[in-house]
Amino acid sequence: MSLLSRERYVAVLGASGVGLGQRRGSETLWLGSVGFIDEGFHAWAVALETLDRLLAEHTRPGAELSVVISGHFSRFCLVPWSEQISSPVELLGFARLCFEDLYGIPTQPWSLVLSAEPAGYDRIATALPEDLLARLRSLASGRGLRLRSVQPYLMAAFNHFDPSFDAGDFLFVVAEPVRSVLLMAREGRWTSVRSVGSSDSDAALTALIGREHQLQASTSERPLSVYLHTPARIDSHPEVPGVHLRTLEEDRTCVHDCLYVMSRAVA
Repeated sequence: MSLLSRERYVAVLGASGVGLGQRRGSETLWLGSVGFIDEGFHAWAVALETLDRLLAEHTRPGAELSVVISGHFSRFCLVPWSEQISSPVELLGFARLCFEDLYGIPTQPWSLVLSAEPAGYDRIATALPEDLLARLRSLASGRGLRLRSVQPYLMAAFNHFDPSFDAGDFLFVVAEPVRSVLLMAREGRWTSVRSVGSSDSDAALTALIGREHQLQASTSERPLSVYLHTPARIDSHPEVPGVHLRTLEEDRTCVHDCLYVMSRAVA
């Protein structure tokens, strides 16, 4: 099979459902989604079983698979710059300590990835359960698929919308139906990242962003642009004062599915 003709699929592991689409150029043919009962963080095991059934039904060996994972199953942490760190191994160990300070001693191993920043800059660390990633790799291999990428939805959404952000000072809020992640930069440097269990209703988002403004008011007087992305608010865009909405481009499929919207953020 030519690399140019290799089939490409995008899977989304949501908090209460799994979706699968096939990429055709810049378009996505949505193959459908299947819901499951949200049993909390460990529902990812059920999500992967559901994904396996979708892959068995729709894919063929030799295809590529990209996977986007809900903030529900991801963790995030700001890792401060330290002059005392002199190697990637030390940096990774320091990042793990930062996660432990924030979340406590882990009961399971986590796989960490840090953003690439210049010397002197804080980094954003993202973490996914190692068991989830191992099971995902095994699942793809068992179906004869090449696992092209795995990324938290925050990263996919940020990379998609980043060119439209004002340089320097902004708050980017990704509000999925049950969890929001808030990513802040000041003067071109990451200053905070928080994950909060929250609804994506207008009232909940207004309160969430208002509290974040209050938390940050004492740290800087520079104007702050607020960008809000709500993938599940398809039929009624949020009406939250003072924010700039970021939505994925309209398409002609008229698929009303949050997981489909999330799949379209993948490059």
